[in-house]
Amino acid sequence: MNATALLADTHDIVVDEVFPHAPEFIWKALTDGELIGRWLMEPTGFAPEVGRHFTYRTTAAGKWDGTIECEVLEVQPHERLVYSWKGGDAGNVGYGSLLDTVVTWVLQPVDGGTRVRLVHAGFVLPRNESTYRKLAEGWNNVVGKMVGVAVKAAADE
Repeated sequence: MNATALLADTHDIVVDEVFPHAPEFIWKALTDGELIGRWLMEPTGFAPEVGRHFTYRTTAAGKWDGTIECEVLEVQPHERLVYSWKGGDAGNVGYGSLLDTVVTWVLQPVDGGTRVRLVHAGFVLPRNESTYRKLAEGWNNVVGKMVGVAVKAAADE
């Protein structure tokens, strides 16, 4: 084990909020590719099916082309969606460094609405520190935006 491995620490991003909407409205925004594109990034190849591989594209950095490789790991309709989130390049330092994480969405009915809990787990610090900070801020904004997209989509139906 080298000195860098001894100093590494893993961190998770957690966003936990309650919204006054039914789980099925929020689920649709989490599992409809066109709606995902409105609140996060447009996925290529996404479907809520275990084993499904899909990608997102974001800003490239250094040796990394900006592709985020994902695989759906778990689907429990209206309750839980889990997928891997991998990107970056081992040759990059800071933003665009090698990233191998998991995103978990949990929807739980509560009085008057739904508790939405997002956990983006597995950031290795210090290697992923800049990405961790950027995504921590981003996920806090995105969760509210996602719920807004869900409500608008339901109203448009």
